[in-house]
Amino acid sequence: VSSAQCLWCYTNNTCIDYPVRSILPPSSLCSLSNARWGVCWINFEALIIAMAVIAGLVLVSITVCCCYCCYCRRRSRSRLDEEEEQLARKREERRLQSLQR
Repeated sequence: VSSAQCLWCYTNNTCIDYPVRSILPPSSLCSLSNARWGVCWINFEALIIAMAVIAGLVLVSITVCCCYCCYCRRRSRSRLDEEEEQLARKREERRLQSLQR
């Protein structure tokens, strides 16, 4: 890329100085489907879609991981509680058996 500050527009084949004040180029300069960053293959429309898909996948992954971890913790806690109850019952049974002897 000869000039990374250049906004290439395919509609009129011109290189415009990138509008620094806005993240996306305004449609008055060039439509998103025809705007490229420099004289390059980076299409703004495709870039926005790709970034949205990646951000969505990251958010979904984080949500799934959090839900899975919470579910596993809850499940392991309930197992521990059940084991503690069984041990307490066995202790009580042993105590009663020793008292009966």
